[in-house]
Amino acid sequence: MISDITQQQLAELNVSATKPLVICDVDEVVVHFIQEFEDFISEEGLKLVPGNPAQPYVVRNEKTQTPITNIQISSLIDTFFVQRTRTMTPIAGAVEGLLALQGEASIVMLTNLPHYAGDDRRANLLGLGLGFPVITNSGPKGPALRDIASRTTGPVVFIDDSQHFIQSAFDHAPHVHLVHFLHDERFAKFVPHLDYVSLRSDNWQAVHSHIAERLGI
Repeated sequence: MISDITQQQLAELNVSATKPLVICDVDEVVVHFIQEFEDFISEEGLKLVPGNPAQPYVVRNEKTQTPITNIQISSLIDTFFVQRTRTMTPIAGAVEGLLALQGEASIVMLTNLPHYAGDDRRANLLGLGLGFPVITNSGPKGPALRDIASRTTGPVVFIDDSQHFIQSAFDHAPHVHLVHFLHDERFAKFVPHLDYVSLRSDNWQAVHSHIAERLGI
């Protein structure tokens, strides 16, 4: 199901009906999330640590080592997006990789963050030189991705760090080439390898080369 806010953004989206299409996540794919969230919560005396395959990370009180609840983590993430979205910094190679693709492909950013932070995200990306359409989404990405991918007859690539969003994309748009981007090895090692992705990588040079090959550009 696609939220009303996302539906409205999709209704206003224009992409080429024939060009190749790149649909790209933002957090931990284009900009640092984990690194900057760690810095943010350290101000509260908290630390992000690797967990286990079922829960790749947990947040603990640095003094007591007591984990905080998922509800508390969600609240911290909401506050983080309010305070930090406009100043998030790019992952090495991400800006260059996307800009190198824009001449031959349409690019759409599909990001799951609170809708109220959407304009801050657009401003942040624009400041990095990435003035692409930004669609804010909630819940699984597959339905929105299918809608976007259906707008072109050209090949489509989707890049994301979340195994759940990659799975949702595969379930709803199995013709789309899937790139699983896992930048932080501390947490990536807990993420299973998905046999239906076309590339699993931690660097944008490899991602750019792979996408260019898949899109024939």
